[in-house]
Amino acid sequence: MYKFSVAIITKNEEKNIGRCLESVKWADEIVIVDSGSTDKTLKICRKYNCKIIESEWLGFGKTKKFAVDSATNNWILSIDADEEVTPDLKKKILEILDNPKFNGYKIKRKSFYINKWINHCGWNKEYKLRLFNKQFGNFNEQMVHESVKLNGKIAKINKILKHYTYPNISSHLQKIDRYSKLFATELFKNGKKTSIFMAILKGKIKFLQMYFLQLGFLDGKEGFILSLNSAYGVYLKYLKLWEMNK
Repeated sequence: MYKFSVAIITKNEEKNIGRCLESVKWADEIVIVDSGSTDKTLKICRKYNCKIIESEWLGFGKTKKFAVDSATNNWILSIDADEEVTPDLKKKILEILDNPKFNGYKIKRKSFYINKWINHCGWNKEYKLRLFNKQFGNFNEQMVHESVKLNGKIAKINKILKHYTYPNISSHLQKIDRYSKLFATELFKNGKKTSIFMAILKGKIKFLQMYFLQLGFLDGKEGFILSLNSAYGVYLKYLKLWEMNK
């Protein structure tokens, strides 16, 4: 069986990191790249004998890439601090690593929003490339909305990676504000422009897509709130881009 490393980036994740690490404690190595935690995150990580590297914040893509590069093994399982590997997913990963037939694997993710598991809104179709051989690729260097760029064939794993997104509405709105600035900054650096009208239009389209086309209404009140907040996030991204170009 191939040995593998788990790569995680952290900053003030004491509420999540224990659950995450407990779900991957069977890994050959756990690499933590921490960007200035001031809570109990690192104390919890030390309990799991993690390889801890403290680094300045480089943006999501570069920081995750740094975590992967710092791993001893070629096979990488990259997860976020607010995610949890289920027993079925663990079993499947071990089966794959016994004889990998692909260079990377996209894992099905199921997300918990406020007080409910979301089964629609487009979140039910999320597959993230998280298990891969770093000899064939790594994360791109995007500041936000980072992803793994990999050469070779990729397969899907239908076992669940649990994602505990936002415990309350405030945490979602705070992240929207932070991410929208990063997204707008990246677009601005690439010379992109927009208008207030386009910002509003893109936000409306996002809501219609999630709530109606992707059946978000079947997720009840949580589906409505998620769709509305997501639409607001899209609107805010482009509004901030407009402001930067003003």
